[in-house]
Amino acid sequence: MTSSTALPSWRPGATRDALLEFLDAARSVPETDRVAYFDNDGTLWCERPAYIQLEFFLDALRRRVANDPSLGERPEFAAVLSGDPEQAGELGLARVALALAGLFEGFTPEAFAAEVRAFMATATHAALGRPMRATVYQPMLELIAELRRLDFTVGIVTGGGTEFVRAVSEDLYGVPAELVVGTLIAYDLERDRSGRPGLRRTGRVLGQANEGPAKVANIQTQLGRRPILAAGNTSGDREMLEWATAADRPHLALLVDHDDSEREYSYAGKAQTLTETEPITEAASRLGWCVVSIANDWETVFPR
Repeated sequence: MTSSTALPSWRPGATRDALLEFLDAARSVPETDRVAYFDNDGTLWCERPAYIQLEFFLDALRRRVANDPSLGERPEFAAVLSGDPEQAGELGLARVALALAGLFEGFTPEAFAAEVRAFMATATHAALGRPMRATVYQPMLELIAELRRLDFTVGIVTGGGTEFVRAVSEDLYGVPAELVVGTLIAYDLERDRSGRPGLRRTGRVLGQANEGPAKVANIQTQLGRRPILAAGNTSGDREMLEWATAADRPHLALLVDHDDSEREYSYAGKAQTLTETEPITEAASRLGWCVVSIANDWETVFPR
């Protein structure tokens, strides 16, 4: 594919030129070192007005409450069902998230993945008026395709739940489960009456939320390969992007700036579990990263 036909949803300009320049330079990098990692929420698919994973948990909660109304009286569940972010904020994100994760306590990995896939097969993004699975960003899909043409290993490093993203990553992005790193829920090994082992989800987080420095540490411990391209949209991705640009070879850091209120949303990207000391767009400018303006750089936002 020539430079004139590559990345068709990327408008001509400095950002597209920087991508093409990187792709050309990456040919000089040994194939084993051609590695790219993408954040998911807000980088590969839409994260507003609520995270897709949160919508999944809310869907499950509403179905449970329909069968057992008393469940909705639990403070964490009452807060999220109210739709009032301040009410949920008073309880704390960690407490609410753990309560929602507990809805699937005792599920096997396969059963949980089946629940995720069933939700994604039918869920609709109410504000955008399109299937939830069609809220992936077309320009990023094209970039992933170009990377694969150059034999890049492409992975996802997300603050979202590992198992949630693994359930759909192959289908949506062509990324296998073993190349997804996220926030981990612990599993317990149990045996049935015949002694056959099986895994069951718990309501416990294993380690810490996969944001900030944890992303870099988890890349090393779980994947063992450093990226030369990293893409994100919040301060939770900062260390991962910095790590990519510290590589002693062609490298690129991409920051997606959500500045298109007409076709998507306009907001400043902020990490949910970290205290931000510098707006990420200012850090990107100071550090020389490639900032992707959805309004100016993308001809098409979502697949047609």
